[in-house]
Amino acid sequence: MRNFILTATVAVSVFLAACNNNKKEAKGTTDSTSNASVENPEDAPVIKFAKNSYDFGKIAEGEKVTYDFKFENTGKSPLIISNASASCGCTIPEFPHAPIPPKGTGVIKVVFNSAGKSGMQNKVVTITSNAVPSATEVYLIGEVEAKK
Repeated sequence: MRNFILTATVAVSVFLAACNNNKKEAKGTTDSTSNASVENPEDAPVIKFAKNSYDFGKIAEGEKVTYDFKFENTGKSPLIISNASASCGCTIPEFPHAPIPPKGTGVIKVVFNSAGKSGMQNKVVTITSNAVPSATEVYLIGEVEAKK
């Protein structure tokens, strides 16, 4: 029984030490895919949109609007976009999955389907990335005229 308790204590100690080492290693290293240092935000990527909103004007219900939000990585390390999500299912964003190098450019294509919508519309697309700040929003705005 004494050997069992001693063995269990040693096993738990080794496990906790291993977990602790992983946290220390992760904290001080850089992400190999982004080269952005967690401890140095000045080196982080920055996403800058040419236009962060697009007014599509008036359209008839059922029409689709497509717009390309162009952006540049104005930071000092590669930009990695992990997600782009819209405020509702009628708006579908497509984003680049490959890293965008410093001074590189990219496009987030957004398609709004106005079927079943009428009146003023303000569709928000949230882009999540390793940039500073980590969440950025772009907007599609306009008016959908109901079918008569």
